[in-house]
Amino acid sequence: MTHRSYRHGLPQPRAGRLATCLRYNAALGSPFAFNGSHVMLSYRHAFHAGNHADVLKHAVVVQLLRHLGQKDKSYWYIDTHAGAGVYSLTEGYATKTAEFESGIARLWERTDLPPMLSDYVDEVRALNPDGTLRFYPGSPYLAWRLMREQDRTRLFELHTTEIDVLRHNFRDAGRRAMIYEGDGFDGIKALLPPPPRRALVLVDPSYEDKRDYARTLNCIEESLKRFATGTYAVWYPQVTRLESQRFPDQLKRLQQKNWLHVNLTVSTHPTDGFGLFGSGMFIYNPPYTLAGALKQAMPYLVETLGQDAKAAFKLEHRGD
Repeated sequence: MTHRSYRHGLPQPRAGRLATCLRYNAALGSPFAFNGSHVMLSYRHAFHAGNHADVLKHAVVVQLLRHLGQKDKSYWYIDTHAGAGVYSLTEGYATKTAEFESGIARLWERTDLPPMLSDYVDEVRALNPDGTLRFYPGSPYLAWRLMREQDRTRLFELHTTEIDVLRHNFRDAGRRAMIYEGDGFDGIKALLPPPPRRALVLVDPSYEDKRDYARTLNCIEESLKRFATGTYAVWYPQVTRLESQRFPDQLKRLQQKNWLHVNLTVSTHPTDGFGLFGSGMFIYNPPYTLAGALKQAMPYLVETLGQDAKAAFKLEHRGD
């Protein structure tokens, strides 16, 4: 149930500079190009692209980036597990599980979305300008769309296939985007604090290896020592594994104040012990507007993405 597979950035995805055009690319087998420049798609992690966990994660990420962009001063976006970034929802692995149908697809044609969700869905629509939901963006794509000329992105990816696609898709980004092949848990140490002293750091490993829980905790603890004022967003899965159940309380202990925790449970815990029944986001140093936006959005997500009577959300935060 990896969630590091939904990211991607594009050479020119900025309003006013992007002439979005979808073309059929016979060489790649993907109807996708931006500004006449072909963008590669990844199928490796497409099983889960656009599912309920992605909806929560990416809606939060968009809000965090919007807030950073309100000030003229530049910021960095750092992603520890960037993946490849753009995923086809109509070909390959995504068609086998079609998890997006119980995620982004349930929001796609709604006209009553709360502002936070409307903003997020609009960013997904930018990747599907003909109005048909065929592609799903990941965090680097969303970050790149929202970045300004003065902002920078730093992306880590360990998987060889994914990073090849990521590099291809960012090949025209210049020095504004740097891609590192390696372990993001260790790699971000050299980047903190970033020169502008403003940043969003997204930490969202797959957690398929249970050691990812401990490594995430260590990563955040060390990062806060280096750059205490940065905004850190940690995604985690709700699964029956004990490490997952303990994780939120462990995250709270890393910083006694100025954090926000939100989770979305969509179904009853699976009796076989397998499967994702929800997910959560834990944010350190969140913008003051985020809690209010989530108070509007979360009941709506429970109603639209909930799969049974156990669907629910939790929202808790502690200020300065």
